[in-house]
Amino acid sequence: MTTTPEDRLAAAGLKLPPAPEPVGVYVPAVRSGPYVHTSGQLPLVDGRLPRTGKVGAEVTPEQAEQLARQCALNALAAVASVAGDLSQVKRVVKIVGFVASAPDFTAQPTVVNGASELLLTAFADAGRHARSAVGVAALPLDAPVEIELLVELHAPLAV
Repeated sequence: MTTTPEDRLAAAGLKLPPAPEPVGVYVPAVRSGPYVHTSGQLPLVDGRLPRTGKVGAEVTPEQAEQLARQCALNALAAVASVAGDLSQVKRVVKIVGFVASAPDFTAQPTVVNGASELLLTAFADAGRHARSAVGVAALPLDAPVEIELLVELHAPLAV
């Protein structure tokens, strides 16, 4: 029996949200040939941030890890909005995680694991990816975490 990434997310108690609305002058995702690049996705839930602030100060690392998972869900929704559905994804190529960090916070990779683990849940081995986890002074809307994805699709864009 073949299961889709959406089925695997549902089995984990997760549902792909609607594609995120941009909060600026950009689009949530762009397809170029067989690749989809997402814009940085915040952990918005129903258009709102569940938490704001710096990780290691107002936000715990555990809370931030869950927020990174939400960012990844939002990024997958952006991918699906241009690819049709997540079954079109051949593999996750790379993620970039930005963590708004208190000055002494250095566990950015642990926070971004929330996104990485979600991608493995959705895509199994095809979800293994290259990754950067970067600490930053601030993110849009005072979000604690932001995630970008680069995925490869099975079929190139028809010309």
